[in-house]
Amino acid sequence: MYNIFELITLDVLNEHDLEHNLEHKPLFSTPKIFDANGDLSKRWYVYFSYRHPETGKLKRVKNIYGKANRYKTKEERYTLLNLYKKRLIKLLQEGFNPFSNNIELYKKRLKNSNPDVSENTNRKTKKKKTVTSIDNSIITYSEAFEKALKLKYNIVAEKTFADYKNRLSNFKEWLSENKKSIATINQIDRKIVVEYLNNVQFNTSARNRNNNRAVLSSIFQTLKDNDIVDDNFISSINIIKTKPTRNKSYTEKEQKEIFEHLQQKDKVLLLFIKFISYGFLRPIEICRLTIGDINFNQKTLTVKAKNKTLKTKLIPDILFKELPDISKLDKNQLLFTPNKIGGYWDIKLTNRRDYFSKKYKEKVKDYFGFDNNYGLYSFRHTFITKLYRKLVKSMTPNEAKSKLMQITGHITMDALEKYLRNIDAELPADYSELFD
Repeated sequence: MYNIFELITLDVLNEHDLEHNLEHKPLFSTPKIFDANGDLSKRWYVYFSYRHPETGKLKRVKNIYGKANRYKTKEERYTLLNLYKKRLIKLLQEGFNPFSNNIELYKKRLKNSNPDVSENTNRKTKKKKTVTSIDNSIITYSEAFEKALKLKYNIVAEKTFADYKNRLSNFKEWLSENKKSIATINQIDRKIVVEYLNNVQFNTSARNRNNNRAVLSSIFQTLKDNDIVDDNFISSINIIKTKPTRNKSYTEKEQKEIFEHLQQKDKVLLLFIKFISYGFLRPIEICRLTIGDINFNQKTLTVKAKNKTLKTKLIPDILFKELPDISKLDKNQLLFTPNKIGGYWDIKLTNRRDYFSKKYKEKVKDYFGFDNNYGLYSFRHTFITKLYRKLVKSMTPNEAKSKLMQITGHITMDALEKYLRNIDAELPADYSELFD
């Protein structure tokens, strides 16, 4: 569908003198310009009403802004809005209807005005569609999202890109089912996105709703930066407060029982957990590690951290001595594979991470009866808590945190302190005497 509001601002329309003969009531009111009494700080636009096909009454329709509000003088705004007004009148006279699908009328007009553009627009090839010389306002939302994804491809991490792609696919599916009249990117407005986000929240969770909002906002910002849309209105949509969730820490007894169990049942999984426990790495970071990331002479490893930077971390002796002799293996081999340390494993990073998560559930959580509050990440909480409480026995809290910050890899003290609060690592001394 090519919406009348988009066609008004196209630069490719030729001017024709057309007449519209009305037999009965007028189908539309005379378009007018709203100039906010000359106030350039407010938005100017063209407005009109059209007779609704169901009620038969004139109904005020969407305001036409175009690019008018980019200009900073009255003369410039009047000039452009008068042009929009003139084009709107001619489109209405030709039969374009804001409540209808105008695609056939548009094709007829486009063919008459520029046969070459029409041919390029309708040509179907095996390649992906490309944008012709037509204004960005008639780019379909599918084409716009595809372009945004291409621009994001080399910027965001593989996992993030997959998340973008999946959430955009869900949004497009929802549009095709619930907003059949929407075809172009400029037809998607704030009201439509809010309705979609509400639907996500009702059917899943507020957290998932916020994540979808963040992805759509990032995509629309890319489209704005590349002059495909005029505004990233999604950034103004509120973020709903959610209750944070985290994995619980294991008790000393639980941790020892798990290690003893895996020593007998799965030593590869046990070493994976020890990289979390002693190296304070995240599961996804461990799954990235290759043999070449380890410096066996200096006992260090290079890891791509959560903030996307490469960091060099010390491998403590308690962990280093657990490694088998893998120094002569191909440096491109992964450190962890399903059944051995060091080898090739040609699957995506996220699938490798999911493999160890599922394996942990089968080998440990199901065996010991742990619920969803526990997981691989629980070991990071457990051992950071253990280490911090050991440090504060001989240091002040600030000294202990400074030492701990070097070990855990937190970039700022505020980040570390927030993390320690979240995992309840900081507990007060017994305060019973205060009640005497």
